[in-house]
Amino acid sequence: MELFSYFRSSASYRVRIALALKGLDYDYRAVHLAKNEQLGDVYASASFSRLVPLLRDGDDQAISQSLAIIEYLDEIHPEPPLLPPDPFGRAQVRALALDIACEIHPLNNLRVLRYLGKEMGVDDDSKNRWYRHWVESGLEPVEQRLLLHAGKFCFGDQPGLADCALVPQIFNAQRFDCRLDHLPEVMRVFDNCMALDAFANSQPSACPDAE
Repeated sequence: MELFSYFRSSASYRVRIALALKGLDYDYRAVHLAKNEQLGDVYASASFSRLVPLLRDGDDQAISQSLAIIEYLDEIHPEPPLLPPDPFGRAQVRALALDIACEIHPLNNLRVLRYLGKEMGVDDDSKNRWYRHWVESGLEPVEQRLLLHAGKFCFGDQPGLADCALVPQIFNAQRFDCRLDHLPEVMRVFDNCMALDAFANSQPSACPDAE
């Protein structure tokens, strides 16, 4: 398998965690988003969206979108499972992951911040306020979900799909100095995750392309 990734991409970090939890080997292919390498003809021919991550599993099997990649990995390598065995449990885990991947992350990724600055003339202070607002408020529903369903991790006492989504979002929140003291359950789960090698060894600073 090949993973096309950028070290600071939270979506890529999600997949790196999942691969580590599964104990799967892969070749790391760096795509430097800040240098616009995702827009080059070679990568664009493989990724219609020109985004990372992209997982290539065989010559003709390329999969985009982090949550789709993680569920694919869970289906072809079912142990350890990243989703609960029951339909209600799976729905709860997916909902929590989507709270992050759909409601928080799209408002704050690199291309949005670039557009705010370059196309709309938003200054850096205002962009940072934008970022912090959507992260801090977006994590509040996550906190409430965890109060209902969390054990040691997001859903019970084994890490899974939701934890793969949560940890990268907190990493980015810390990088942008977001307020997190109103999220004690989120931070408790985050700390439990980071005590595991699968999370710690997949973080941005551990990537081959880390700067």
